[in-house]
Amino acid sequence: MKRVRPGRDLYWVIVGGGVEDTEANYEAALLREIREEIADEAEIVRPFHQLENASGETEHFYLARIKTWNFADRSGPEFPRDDRGEYILEEISLTTEALAELNLLPEKISAALCQALDHGDLLAPA
Repeated sequence: MKRVRPGRDLYWVIVGGGVEDTEANYEAALLREIREEIADEAEIVRPFHQLENASGETEHFYLARIKTWNFADRSGPEFPRDDRGEYILEEISLTTEALAELNLLPEKISAALCQALDHGDLLAPA
């Protein structure tokens, strides 16, 4: 999603977020976040990457298949808040060239995606 926030350069993020206390695992949290952020169901393909963020927390990234979405029906708690800026859903070609044109954050996930694309193993089984 493209993020437009006052006082910041444009940047993009991958759909996802935190794990709630009631969720059994990271996968359940991701499926909820997908429902909230793009109003669709998804199939998790496999874990993709982990990284440590600036707060020292481990972030887990997964590959998932999403067939269609309805961004108008998103229900995440961040969307109605005026102080969060805009969330604009954009479909981006999954190529290193397309990713290089984005300010995809965190930078480490952008690098991991580009590396996997370069090696041809992004969609290969883990």
